Amino acid sequence: MNVNLLKRLDGLAGPLLARLFSKGSCTPDQPAPRSALFIRPGGIGDAVLLVPALRALQAAYPDCRIDILAECRNAAVFAFCPGLGSVHRYDSPSGLRAALRGNYDLVVDTEQWYRLSAVIARLTRAPMRVGFATNERERLFTHPVSYSLEQYEALSFFRLLEPLRIAAPLAVEAPFLTLPGGALEAAAGLLEPLAGEPFLTIFPGASVPEKQWGIGNFRALAASLASRGIRPVLVGGEDTRAAGEEIARGGIALNLAGRASLAETAALMGQGRVLVSGDSGLLHIAAGLGTRTVSLFGPSDPRKWSPKGERHVVFSCAADCAPCSRFGSIPHCDAGARCLDAAPSEVAGAVLRLWEAG
Repeated sequence: MNVNLLKRLDGLAGPLLARLFSKGSCTPDQPAPRSALFIRPGGIGDAVLLVPALRALQAAYPDCRIDILAECRNAAVFAFCPGLGSVHRYDSPSGLRAALRGNYDLVVDTEQWYRLSAVIARLTRAPMRVGFATNERERLFTHPVSYSLEQYEALSFFRLLEPLRIAAPLAVEAPFLTLPGGALEAAAGLLEPLAGEPFLTIFPGASVPEKQWGIGNFRALAASLASRGIRPVLVGGEDTRAAGEEIARGGIALNLAGRASLAETAALMGQGRVLVSGDSGLLHIAAGLGTRTVSLFGPSDPRKWSPKGERHVVFSCAADCAPCSRFGSIPHCDAGARCLDAAPSEVAGAVLRLWEAG
């Protein structure tokens, strides 16, 4: 099902459904769960940042089977977290039916705002249902928890484990992702043109136009780094292939955009010394693998979404109106959405510092 259609459906029917199904949603504390379902609609980045909490639940309750209800666009992320059970599809009728028939002890809805996932959690009839209390959705959980727009999202997900008496760490330590089998070997084949030379990866794509730095900026960055003997490798999906070809024109970079699966792309980023990216799912995968990153933030709040620690350099917008995104929604911009304002020379300087540190 189309993502925008799901959001429109949520806006039209979500509040009414939340009220309709809210009765009977209070139960006492439950014993240790034997089966759990985590609902994670949305994009790749949220799914990646959920993995540390999933690993914490695995460690606390090793006998608990953990299934996932995800979307087509983020389901592949959960292959980076070994030991999970089934990964069902939120946007597939058969996957949704399987999840509703799962007879789970625990259902955790990790969606931050939209209501349909909370309705699904209620329809599972699980005796313990946990989710964020950001609107009417709180009526559908036995254990609603608070949500902060300022807290790093990986730590926000740990709030959902508080009813299970699992404490959040002071910081999320990387690596917390594990590459699926065969990914490194496939990446090695793609990297043969580099003949073993060290390289960095660049992801020039973005999920929405407001998060795009621009082909010209990425090409200037790639040319600057190539002139210093640093080999840029461009990564991304099929929708990034044409941009990669333009950036790599003249042989200043190796364009692998559109040529690798998500797992293989992760392996490429894991092998590279540094990743340069906007606010994206690939940024979070690279950070989760322990790769150094340089990231470009505009409408998104870097406090909530940027990688943390000295291995990461974050460029954020200096405009008074930034960040403007809330719960994944970016308002119309009268200024022309020009809030990714870092200069290629500044980004190149940050890359060089991380490159030398590596």
